[in-house]
Amino acid sequence: MLTATVAGVAAVAATVPEARAAERKASRPGWATSWATAQTAPTSADTVAAAGLTDGVCTATVRLSAGGRVRLRYGHAFGTVPVLVGPVTAGGRAVTFGGRRQAWLAAGSSLTSDPVDGLRAPDGSALTVETRLPGPTGPLSFHRNTHASHSVDGARTTSVFLLTGVEVTGANGPVVAVLGDSVAEGVGTPDDADLRWPDQLARRLPGSAVANLGISGNRLLLDDARFGPGGQARFDRDVLSLPGLRTVLVQLGVNDLQQPPAQTDASVVLAGYRQLVLRARSAGLRTVGATITPFEGWTRWTREADEVRQRINRAVRTGHLFDAVADFDAALRDPARPSRLRPAFDSGDGLHPTPSGHAALAGAVDRRHL
Repeated sequence: MLTATVAGVAAVAATVPEARAAERKASRPGWATSWATAQTAPTSADTVAAAGLTDGVCTATVRLSAGGRVRLRYGHAFGTVPVLVGPVTAGGRAVTFGGRRQAWLAAGSSLTSDPVDGLRAPDGSALTVETRLPGPTGPLSFHRNTHASHSVDGARTTSVFLLTGVEVTGANGPVVAVLGDSVAEGVGTPDDADLRWPDQLARRLPGSAVANLGISGNRLLLDDARFGPGGQARFDRDVLSLPGLRTVLVQLGVNDLQQPPAQTDASVVLAGYRQLVLRARSAGLRTVGATITPFEGWTRWTREADEVRQRINRAVRTGHLFDAVADFDAALRDPARPSRLRPAFDSGDGLHPTPSGHAALAGAVDRRHL
């Protein structure tokens, strides 16, 4: 009887630390990326990023998806020397790094701020981040075109330098990363309109956090000096590093089919998808695969490329590669000519959708799959 009592007390005692640990974990803010951008290295044509800054001020105004308490994330994926970051403000409030107004961002690394004291952002709000770079910085890792207005030393730009994410604590819906190309990035939508399909998806899902990792020209398989590392090469840094992530939606492949050297073997693209799925599942993530949209009318469209696209799409729809499918092809194609976009969805180049086309893509993503 005494033995049983002692054992019972010991069992209760053993559960107390576990319960307290669970309470502490539940009380901590769960960070999720509410706005993000993926970096590339500057080319000689990118004069500001290639030259770098000395005592420069970069201002970025970004549209959050979810809100809550805020912290910032900087990255220098393609840097060769460390960069001193700060002072920084977000929403007009001072940003600190370990309690200090400045911090070193190591080459090839990332830097996360403290939670911004006194700042709580509403869902869907615009946040202005002002970053001073004492420099000289050397060449800066950046995102070339966010389809939104920012500034460097007061001069307008659509590029964002070093800032890679805004993380929040208020996400109470799906937390999704979009690994995409120019369609995800927002080509075909006006600057400053926030009509990219990931933006429109976030508005359909109140409280969701949607990280847009689209890069114009980006491929699944091959790297490019201007369009950055391919989806397979950047997956770990751009996707797996995000906090609180639940699902990755892959929207890559059209550039593999039409950019030289073009991929003409559907099985190679499908194998690339399969590798992303394996890596995502190993990290505990769900995967949603987007079918490749029509692009007849684009300068490098060929009938042969369209046949490869259709073979890939059939396999994505029926081959159980991903956990779920977003049928972007079906959402945008012209029923009268399935190799091209519906006229109302064509921005004019045969490849990139209009804002209404972006809305159709957002509508093709089923919340239950996220």
